[in-house]
Amino acid sequence: MKILVINTGSSSIKYQLFDMTQKTVMVAGLVERIGEASGLLKFKVYPGTDREREILHEGAFPDHADGLKMVISLLVHPDDGVIRDTSEIEGIGHRVVHGGETFQSSTVVDEAVINALKENIPLAPLHNPANIKGIQTATDLFPGVPQVAVFDTAFHQTIPAEAFMYALPYELYSEMRLRRYGFHGTSHRYVAREAAKMLGKSPEQANLVTIHLGNGGSITAVRAGKSVDTSMGLTPLAGIIMGTRCGDIDPAIPKFLADNRGMDIDGIDRMLNHESGLKGICGSNDMRDIHKKADAGDERAALALRMFAYRIRFYVGAYMAVLGRTDALVFTAGIGENDPEARANVCQGLEDLGVVMDSAKNEAKDRKARFISADASKTAILVIPTNEELEIARQTMTVLGGHNNG
Repeated sequence: MKILVINTGSSSIKYQLFDMTQKTVMVAGLVERIGEASGLLKFKVYPGTDREREILHEGAFPDHADGLKMVISLLVHPDDGVIRDTSEIEGIGHRVVHGGETFQSSTVVDEAVINALKENIPLAPLHNPANIKGIQTATDLFPGVPQVAVFDTAFHQTIPAEAFMYALPYELYSEMRLRRYGFHGTSHRYVAREAAKMLGKSPEQANLVTIHLGNGGSITAVRAGKSVDTSMGLTPLAGIIMGTRCGDIDPAIPKFLADNRGMDIDGIDRMLNHESGLKGICGSNDMRDIHKKADAGDERAALALRMFAYRIRFYVGAYMAVLGRTDALVFTAGIGENDPEARANVCQGLEDLGVVMDSAKNEAKDRKARFISADASKTAILVIPTNEELEIARQTMTVLGGHNNG
């Protein structure tokens, strides 16, 4: 079964074609700078194998349809294409950022689903319009191929009301659905399932704290395979300190800034989302640069690293209390997978809670899923590379009734 996965941004399209029979990536690529004077298409065939080859194409892509048409022209050819006809693709899975409370799971797209996605635009005004555009474009260019929407928020729809509600006037929830939704759900779902396998358990037997650390980051408490709490909220701004996002702050700060610095709400929102976090503390949101600056004696860089680890450790401890029994902490995403110092800083001081790291395992250069906990650790510590695209393909197969061996 061949599944095409599409992640549409406001000016980009990321895509991967999977052969789900073999669990292999046939094509991966990106179209960027859509709508600008000059765009770039990257098209890589059989990445990571001895058959790998890459095509780069520069040119204008006035809209998403033009970009996707170029992808199809490279993908499909009766003689030298990866596939001979678009009919070989049996399903297309789309990443959709926000499903609100409307969608508890992935779903086949029809007109009613599109209308519901439009109704949820106020919850994700920057992302949902682009996601809808990607679905509509793919529907036009792949007639007859079922389209499946896979939601970042769906995994967190199992969070109970006592965890997702805000202590605000209730009508803000009943009339506007203002509540905690959480994000990165596709990543958290993927690594939770992989972690259960590594522990020799079914997903329903595993209690986990999954730690997604990239330029954006979130922590999720997973009980018996289901999300029961997560650090992000109504928007991705809440939770831990991130690259440019502040994470949790006193909600009175925006009014304080308006009263004392004359900032308007748009300026405050821009500051909290794009000028805060690690960047706000030390001037950089790239963890590699921050480590270099800290090693060279930059005190603000060192402070940023301590703050980053502290807020993650704060959530880890809280979620271990929520779960009661915690089988593993699971690190994933760019920082979580590749930064041993960040992992060590997060776990420092958790020994009395049964979390003991093996320093040698943590420092080892290895890109595979692995244990980095000491043999005596009561709670395992895992590093698992996330694969959101594969999870979207799996979800698409499940929705369409294809057999999935996971």
